[in-house]
Amino acid sequence: MSVAAVAGGACAGFVVGAAVVLVLARGRRSAARGGAAAPARDAAATASPRTVPRHVAFIMDGNRRYGAAAFGPARRLEGHAAGGRKLGDVVDWCVDTGVAECTVFAFSTENWRRDAAEVALLMRTFLDQADEILVRARARGVRCRVLCTDDARLPADVRARLGALEAGTARESRLLLNLAVSYGARSELARAAAACAARCARGEMSPADVDEAAVARELALRSCPDLLVRTSGERRLSNFLLWQVAYSELVFLDKHWPELARADFDAVLAEYARRQRRFGK
Repeated sequence: MSVAAVAGGACAGFVVGAAVVLVLARGRRSAARGGAAAPARDAAATASPRTVPRHVAFIMDGNRRYGAAAFGPARRLEGHAAGGRKLGDVVDWCVDTGVAECTVFAFSTENWRRDAAEVALLMRTFLDQADEILVRARARGVRCRVLCTDDARLPADVRARLGALEAGTARESRLLLNLAVSYGARSELARAAAACAARCARGEMSPADVDEAAVARELALRSCPDLLVRTSGERRLSNFLLWQVAYSELVFLDKHWPELARADFDAVLAEYARRQRRFGK
């Protein structure tokens, strides 16, 4: 549900958490600054335009572990800033290769269980960077959209800034960047079921009309990623887009998110191009 679509910020989020503090807040970065690159396997490592996925989703995992390794355990939270800069790079790569939509798991509903000081730091950093994020997004032609399933815990000033970010980029069309913040797939499905039940109670539809299409219309994200990438070596979905990734191609990388390099991104697209998507056929 778009923040811009519900005036006053009834459903919003903050573009912080697992990597989004500085998303789009800085200029284009050299891929060489993103850490050691995974070598391309052959000359076809870069996918052709015909095989580039339209929609790519990322679980941006490993920021704190990267921070601990790069800066020391006492400075591990600096990994979030590095992750934010990396997201800026990845957005550039998506634009350059013709990806039309990118969805990133920025902050889950489970992340609220983290240390309160860490969450507060991330919120404060976002508020400090929000205006620059808006300027950079406009400069790159990126439309930002917030996906949120638990807005009640978000501060009013954060909701307002996110509403401004959505409204301020609403006319951009080069890339749609979906930022999943305070988001959980199970709660998304529960909200969709509740919405269908409410429509039935109002007589707008009958229970027999509640099919897959009816549920999909009530989801925060209606489009389905062609490709889902998770970094840091973990191999699970962690309550992210459980409905939408039913037929997505999955790629798991051993690198932490801030270490991702352009060669890794190109290799992922090449892997996607090599796969045959049958959709059950």
